[in-house]
Amino acid sequence: MIRLARFGARKQPYYRIVAIEKDRARNGRSIEVVGTYNPRTNPATVDLKHDRIAYWRSVGAQFSTIVEKLVAKNPAGAAPAAPLTPSSLPASTVKASVPASVPAPAAKVEAEVEAPAAVESEAAVQA
Repeated sequence: MIRLARFGARKQPYYRIVAIEKDRARNGRSIEVVGTYNPRTNPATVDLKHDRIAYWRSVGAQFSTIVEKLVAKNPAGAAPAAPLTPSSLPASTVKASVPASVPAPAAKVEAEVEAPAAVESEAAVQA
């Protein structure tokens, strides 16, 4: 059977997806760890060894209901979902999230460069 084994501290669950004999205890001695599941991240993190899961299925192992859902949501060909960070977002998305009232850093530098030249030209006109 392929099912979850709970690890982690109290109120901080972390699960290993294990191949284990059906009559063993939940956290009993497993045959092999075939993945991990961390529900505390946003979104939940699932890492699976699809080749080993396929092997255990071929020799007759059955999924628990939860593991069956996790494997269905994370198929073998799909790339793992990376958490969204500002560096991983497309540039158009990052620029759109900045309010229009905040000037871009490059524009601010250009404005500072032009300002002293304008002050010098006004001083020359007054003299």
